[in-house]
Amino acid sequence: MQAHPVVTEYLRLGLAFDRLEEGFVDAYTGEAQLRRDIENGPRPEPRELARTATRLRAELPAAGLGPQRTAFLDAHLRALECSARKFAGDEIGFVDEVGRYFDVDIAPGDPAEYREAHQKMDEVLGGAGPLAERMAAHRKADEIPPGRLEDCVHAFSGALRELVRARYPLPDHEHVTYEVVGDKPWSGFNYYLGNYSSKVAINSDLRQHMAVLPKLIAHEAYPGHHTEHCRKEAGLVAAGHGEQTVFLVNTPQCLMAEGLADLALHSIIGPGWGKWAQEIYADLGLRFDGERAERLSEASAQLLGVRQDAALMLHDQGKDADEVAGFLERWSLTTPDRARQSLRFLSSPLWRAYISTYVEGYKLLGGWLDRAADADDRADRFRRLLDEPLIPSALR
Repeated sequence: MQAHPVVTEYLRLGLAFDRLEEGFVDAYTGEAQLRRDIENGPRPEPRELARTATRLRAELPAAGLGPQRTAFLDAHLRALECSARKFAGDEIGFVDEVGRYFDVDIAPGDPAEYREAHQKMDEVLGGAGPLAERMAAHRKADEIPPGRLEDCVHAFSGALRELVRARYPLPDHEHVTYEVVGDKPWSGFNYYLGNYSSKVAINSDLRQHMAVLPKLIAHEAYPGHHTEHCRKEAGLVAAGHGEQTVFLVNTPQCLMAEGLADLALHSIIGPGWGKWAQEIYADLGLRFDGERAERLSEASAQLLGVRQDAALMLHDQGKDADEVAGFLERWSLTTPDRARQSLRFLSSPLWRAYISTYVEGYKLLGGWLDRAADADDRADRFRRLLDEPLIPSALR
């Protein structure tokens, strides 16, 4: 099916950003020749990319693509225009930058909510001594032995895959492979390869924890990123929505994808995921207190905004790195090494605004799912997130 000229120009524009910053194109499953043309052409000039984005936005209303596709492309062209201006050296305030990238408005979190989270975590952990020390001891005890990580990954991937395929059918040949990597600013990453296949990388620099691994697999694979990519490829792309063949960093689709993925485990398992995970670990000969883990997870969810606050401190308020790291240690109850790892992510030129996709995505999509009338309605809403080209303003 021949792509609309505006869509083809959008794809060329998005692919061009990878010439400015490798990794800007998170995934591309469209016509290979189009990407080769961009890769073999002259290096793009950021100002020209900004002008192209502005021109395409002006042409969209007359393109006849329908309201949902038009809204999707408009929001993404607005984000690319901002990225091009940043590459050109324009000074853009951090809050405005996040708003243009992700179609949301951000503000600092409430320390009172963080204190309440600490109180709840204190009750779950019990014992005496500083909360941070008890949390560190709990995390240490929760570490997965490195030699068992691969078994655990495949056990959870297989269990989640069966559940997802029963509720949200996937092509028979869809497939995820896993690999362990190092020296990355993230704990896990999905590389969607097209044709219903993904490679999921897990960071070996960060010890993986039993309470976190089920969420990580759900986030990256089933029913998170891999599942969303597969269903959009089978649905939207097959129907001629060529704009869905490219996934670009610092655009609204990132906020939607990360919010969906962070809600993936709860959406497919629901309350009681801790006991479910406990049984899988038991089959592997590992002890895991699922109920305690679930209670602790619910309490710590109130600390979600801490990392976005840290980004605001760093990029909006001009605080130095040591102060921001201390803030992360205090409120996230994390180790200095983990705080510095987070700081590395927040300091990356490409990823510095990206933390807002997790914070605002979780709040926006979670609130929308929670407004479902019943379990069936909630499942259908999650299916819409997997299948439709929704943007944050559409949910609001």
